[in-house]
Amino acid sequence: MDTDALLSVSPTDMAKALLARRQMLKEQLPTVIRTLEAEEQSLAPKVERVVNSHRVSNTKVSELKSIRNESQIKAGKSLKQVKLSHEKLLSSGGMINLDPMWVKEKLLEELEEIEEKIQTSALDHKAEGKLIDRRKKLVEKNENWLKERRDSNPEMAIYIEARKKMSEYYREADKTHQNMLAMVKKAQPLHEKQLLLKNELLEIRRQLDRAKELMAQSERTISYWERRLNDGFGELNTGFSDLLIAQQKVVSGGNSSFARKKQKKNKKPSLGKSDSIKKSPKKIEDSSNGGEEE
Repeated sequence: MDTDALLSVSPTDMAKALLARRQMLKEQLPTVIRTLEAEEQSLAPKVERVVNSHRVSNTKVSELKSIRNESQIKAGKSLKQVKLSHEKLLSSGGMINLDPMWVKEKLLEELEEIEEKIQTSALDHKAEGKLIDRRKKLVEKNENWLKERRDSNPEMAIYIEARKKMSEYYREADKTHQNMLAMVKKAQPLHEKQLLLKNELLEIRRQLDRAKELMAQSERTISYWERRLNDGFGELNTGFSDLLIAQQKVVSGGNSSFARKKQKKNKKPSLGKSDSIKKSPKKIEDSSNGGEEE
């Protein structure tokens, strides 16, 4: 729309158009607000239930992890006791009937190595699972060894009992670890659903706040333009400045704000050829100095 067309629109017509637009918006907003409030009331309990379920799952995972870690610590202590008893039996000749592989105590060394990796390495579930499976086989091997030698060497009763406890603790740790992984797998969908519903609820509340803000703005705007239509478009009081100053300036032959901005932009100084020539020696001098400041 050109300047003449804009000037042909009366302030009253412009004010009526703005007022009608805000009145229409005000009529529509209550329905929008009620719809959003209903969606919020429907979704909020679902979010709360999912959050609580996820919290319960995380608590169970934490409890299982604590039980597993405690069992592994107890097993580690039993492992030290077994090694100590083993050394005593060796020094007293009580392990003379052991097979060569047990003289070297390979099983204990392997268990200790696995325990060290589990406790000190940052392993994913797959790597940790492989170590636990390996430990499980070694524990079974240990139990078979105990069964064969329990009656053949009474002096080894303490040693055998210590190895038995060690096996029980490791078995408990393995079982708890598997239960923990199952709980983690079960909790994952809850975590994803929780994020989805939380984001959905956040968006609904954001839209609701925006709708209420628009409602308040519309009421203020309607009040403003109703007064303008009643009392005029000149300066009234605070918050009601003269709206016709710019129009009167254009009617009198002055430039509009748009024209003034364009004029100001065109007046910006540009770098002329003479300025470029004047600056050239400075650039040559800077180059000869190797880019160093004077």
